Amino acid sequence: MSSLFARHALLPDGWRCDVLLAWDDAGRFTAITPDAPAPANVEQAEYVLPGMVNLHSHSFQRALSGLTEIAGDGPDSFWTWRDLMYRFARRITPAQMEAIAAQLFSECLRHGYTSICEFHYVQRSPDGSWYPDAAETARRVISGAQEAGIGITMLPVLYSYAGFGNQPLKEEQRRFATDAADVLRIAGALEPLRSPAVEVGVAPHSLRAASIEQIKLVLAELPAQRPVHIHIAEQQGEVRQCLDHGGRRPVQYLFDNIGVDARWCLVHATHVEDDELAAMATSGAVAGLCPTTEANLGDGLFPLQPFIERGGRFGIGSDSHVSTSPVEELRWLEYGQRLAAQRRNVALSNGQRRVGDFLWQAALAGGAQASGRQVGALAVGYSADVLVLDDAHPNVSAPPELLNGFIFSGNDNLVKDVLAGGRWAVRSREHVAQAAIAARFRQTLAELRELRS
Repeated sequence: MSSLFARHALLPDGWRCDVLLAWDDAGRFTAITPDAPAPANVEQAEYVLPGMVNLHSHSFQRALSGLTEIAGDGPDSFWTWRDLMYRFARRITPAQMEAIAAQLFSECLRHGYTSICEFHYVQRSPDGSWYPDAAETARRVISGAQEAGIGITMLPVLYSYAGFGNQPLKEEQRRFATDAADVLRIAGALEPLRSPAVEVGVAPHSLRAASIEQIKLVLAELPAQRPVHIHIAEQQGEVRQCLDHGGRRPVQYLFDNIGVDARWCLVHATHVEDDELAAMATSGAVAGLCPTTEANLGDGLFPLQPFIERGGRFGIGSDSHVSTSPVEELRWLEYGQRLAAQRRNVALSNGQRRVGDFLWQAALAGGAQASGRQVGALAVGYSADVLVLDDAHPNVSAPPELLNGFIFSGNDNLVKDVLAGGRWAVRSREHVAQAAIAARFRQTLAELRELRS
C-alpha cells in the first residue's frame, strides 16, 4: 500500500481538505479519506488534482513538430499538410515509432496528462506488406507508453479508402491499409495486453476512409463496451465531399446509418449544424476537441456553447502534438469561443460558473468516458493518477481560485509531480526516465530528417 496526504484535493464532489489518498500495487485507489489527520512518514502535498485524459493522439506525428510551418507556392491547408505527413509515415520503422511515442508520452506526463488514446493507423511495413505480427507497430506504441508510465487506450484504425465512394488508396497510404478483418485481428492480438493501464478499442478513420458496411462489421464483433473513435467533419472539404457523395453532412450521415452511443468519440466535429449538434448531445457520445491542432491546421472552431447548453460531453486531445499541454488545449478551447462570439467566459454551466473548473472537470469526464478506462477521478477503484502542483509558484492559488489560475495565468508549467497508475512518473518537473528517452528520440529525429526529402 502507498499513500499521499493532500492539504487540498479535487474530489468528485469538489475541493476537500486534508485528504489521505491510498493505492495498491495494481495502481488503483483503495481509500480516499477527507478531513484526515496528517499521518507520520507519509509524503505530503499542498494542491492535488486528478490527471487529465488526452483522448486523441497520433504519436508518430510528434516527430513533425516545426517541420510543416513553411508555406508552399499556393494556399496551405490541411490537405497540403497531409502530404508532408505522408512522407514521414512512409519511412518510420517500428523502433522509431516506439522512441517517438516514449518521448511524446513523457512530455504529456510532465504537463499533466496521465492517460492517452492512441488513434493508430501506421500498421504495415514501408513496402505495404504486413509484419509477421500484424499488431507489431501497435505493440511498439504500447511499449512506449509503458516505458513512459502513461495509461493508454490503443485504437487500431480501419482505413480502406482514399475518399468517399470507396476510392482506392494512394501509394503514399499503403502503410495504413486495413479492412474490417484486419482491424479485428489486430485488436484480438492485443487482447492479452489489456490491463488497468491498457485498453483496446477501434477507430474507423473517417467516413471517407471506411464504409458504413465495414464499420458495422467491426462493431458486430467488438465487445460491447469497448471505445470507438472516428474523425468526422474536421474540414469544410470533407463536408462538401460527403454532401456530394451521399447528400448528407458527415455527422448526419453517420447517425442515419449507425447507432452512435456513449462509447463513441467523435473527433473534431468542427463543422456541424444545429440538428447534428443535438444528435451528438442526445447520443451521449463525446466530442473529441483538439484546439491547438485544429488551429495549426486551420480547421475551424467547434460550436462549444450550444453543445454545452444541450448537455453535450467533450474532452481534449493533442492530436498532432504541436502542444503537449492540457492547459494550452483548454485555454485555447475557451479563447477560440471568445474570439468567435466576441464575449468572455463561454465554457460554463448553471451549476459551475468558474470557467477553469468547468473546463477541467468536463474534459476529465469526457476524456475518461472516451478512454474506456476507470480514470479521471480521485475515487476508490479508479486509477491512481495524481497531479501535484507547485505550491511555491506565485501562479498557484488556493481553491476556489486554483483552476482558473492554473489554466489562465502565464505559461510556466505548474505541474511539479505526477503519479500515473500508482507510480511516480514525474518528480520536480522531470520525467524519471527523461535522459534515456530523450537520447533515443534525438537519434530517431536525426535519422528521419535525413530521409525527409
